[in-house]
Amino acid sequence: MNSADQYRPSRWWRNRHLQTIWPLISKPRRRPTLHRERLELPDGDFLDLDWLAPPRPHQPILLILHGLEGSADSHYVRRLLLDCEAQQRTAVVMHQRSCSGEPNRLARSYHSGETDDLGAVLAHLTQRHPNHRIQAVGYSLGGNVLTKYLGEQGKSSAIERAAVVSAPLDLAQCAKAMEQGFSRVYQNHLVKRLKRKTAAKLADPRLAPLPLALEKLDGLTTFYHFDDAVTAPLHGFAGADDYYQRASGNGFLKDVAVPTLLLHALDDPFMTEEVVPPKERISPSVELELCDYGGHVGFIEGGWPWAPRFYLERRLLNHFSR
Repeated sequence: MNSADQYRPSRWWRNRHLQTIWPLISKPRRRPTLHRERLELPDGDFLDLDWLAPPRPHQPILLILHGLEGSADSHYVRRLLLDCEAQQRTAVVMHQRSCSGEPNRLARSYHSGETDDLGAVLAHLTQRHPNHRIQAVGYSLGGNVLTKYLGEQGKSSAIERAAVVSAPLDLAQCAKAMEQGFSRVYQNHLVKRLKRKTAAKLADPRLAPLPLALEKLDGLTTFYHFDDAVTAPLHGFAGADDYYQRASGNGFLKDVAVPTLLLHALDDPFMTEEVVPPKERISPSVELELCDYGGHVGFIEGGWPWAPRFYLERRLLNHFSR
């Protein structure tokens, strides 16, 4: 790593919760102009792709995977898109099912190990744009999905270069961490959003019966409870433990065969240090960058509170420029 890439946050930005919350509060007001493309899936559902610009000749396409309940409007995606726009890079955001502003058509939704949908998007991109290399960045849940895909595909990956940011690579450990201290605030916010979507599906008579009664939904107060009662049965897992074991990205890191940056903050309030994979379980193709600070998808390095300066986008775009 070049010394210019090293992350040295000023003293003001060394609080894990400030790093996690302030990027949302200070999200750029300007929205990049995006063009939507709908990809129909074989099971009757759809995925929405938001394009920053049409692919330019001989330029790689940067595919962006958002985190849990994220979208092209998430603070980290918007910042990256604006920087790509400034550098005239081609980028496209893959929305997970139900995350593009329109409910998906099926009872099922998305989860941390869903790589078939990513595979469908990549097949579409390579067919429609055969002369363009594909790079990809995944944030949080999207980072775990991307890690799992890269490990599953090995040298057959349609992605030539990748980056994974603040990914919950050990889902069981992350679920436990979210039940502790102030991290419960993040958990409550996200679980409430998931429950609202689930309640809407439970009330839709067009959908097949869901594996949960509406009156039991309020009792699901943690990620583990929600995943055990909703995520797992809807997506073919025996329960939350089975889902966490089979979907966690850590078990796939050793088989990654393309250059991949794994960026992680040791103070991430969504995780514990047990989530960090040991070096012997990481492929030589993976560059693990551990930072003492950075929070969850934060990595602010300086600047005034109303105009923070971010390390994250600079690091990612340098990585993809190699």
